[in-house]
Amino acid sequence: MINVIGLGYIGLPTALMLASHGVEVTGTDCNGDLVSTLNAGKTTFKEKGLDELFGKALAAGIRFTTEYIPTDTYIVSVPSPYDKSTKKVDPDYVVKAVGSILNVCPKGATIVIESTVSPGTVDKYVRPVIAARGLRTGEDIHLAHAPERIIPGNMVYELVNNNRTIGADSPVVGERIKAIYSSFCKGEIVVTDIRTAEMTKVVENTFRAINIAFANELCRICRHDGMDVYEIIRICNMHPRVNILQPGPGVGGHCISVDPWFLVGDYPQLAKVIDESMKTNDSQPSFVLGRMKEIMATNGLTDPSRVGLYGLTYKENVDDCRESPTIQLLDIPENDLAGSLKVYDPFVSKDLVPNQYHDLDKFLEDVDFVVIMVKHDEIEANMDKLTGKVVLDCHNICSLPGVYHL
Repeated sequence: MINVIGLGYIGLPTALMLASHGVEVTGTDCNGDLVSTLNAGKTTFKEKGLDELFGKALAAGIRFTTEYIPTDTYIVSVPSPYDKSTKKVDPDYVVKAVGSILNVCPKGATIVIESTVSPGTVDKYVRPVIAARGLRTGEDIHLAHAPERIIPGNMVYELVNNNRTIGADSPVVGERIKAIYSSFCKGEIVVTDIRTAEMTKVVENTFRAINIAFANELCRICRHDGMDVYEIIRICNMHPRVNILQPGPGVGGHCISVDPWFLVGDYPQLAKVIDESMKTNDSQPSFVLGRMKEIMATNGLTDPSRVGLYGLTYKENVDDCRESPTIQLLDIPENDLAGSLKVYDPFVSKDLVPNQYHDLDKFLEDVDFVVIMVKHDEIEANMDKLTGKVVLDCHNICSLPGVYHL
């Protein structure tokens, strides 16, 4: 039996996937309300295919509790936030989870850290917790690291089809954990050491962050001299070895916007390109705010309450608002418009910010200037409703005449 610790965006799909493929699973989370919701037969966030997977897992006998279960294998999928001032990962949730596991697990148990952590976290923080109990890693307790590689909006598919990395202290442990994930994963699973597994996950997201930063910086350069960044990118990408990404209003989510900072925090004198790239991405919402003010001045728009931000999530067609560029924009200290701006997102049912709407038509009725912050399918299917309005399209998806871009 496997005890999955942490039933959020990563832990819950993993637990459900394992259970629906013949593995006995108990999911544990410290949030009693979340556990009660799951035990009532309801999922806790929206995700394509998640409800169907949940139904299969329930039929297979998955259980949910706030208690840690004595067993031989644990998968830890708790949050791993970072300190925005020091740029270092906060391992506290992982450390506490491991400590709670040690209170109940038998000798010989394997603890798999699935949470994204900075390179060296297992050595610096997890092993000392085990040693402090008088236990020996590799004998009394086995450790592994199996970082996730899935994206909100396509989690269920990617859990099955994406390649994975398993880091372990020994090949034997690595192959045992590989066999567990192979119960559902069709992708290639590479077994390596723990430190390499930690590093590869962070490097993957750092690579993507740097490429996004290049597109955003190119956007600013082109805006400075009145050039069409989208046409330039289109032509450049005709080269067989060039693949420039599209600029956007910022970077959100709990991977690309966070993981690269782990390297900056741990290697401040070495991670110079990464540091500058992250600063570029973090400042992109401020760039959007500047464009909004320019466009308002050009069109004689003086009432910020007639300006609306379309989209509150960090990416299209999900309900995940973690590190959302829209929220980042609203939180800019010098944003004197923030208290008046209207906000709407079809995927966010709870009120998260002031002046939030829950109906597209009502939202559009009350604004003259629409800023497309997220390219949900909904807005792409309703572009005709933007006719006659001032539009700042942050994703180059609107073909209406007179639309503004970044």
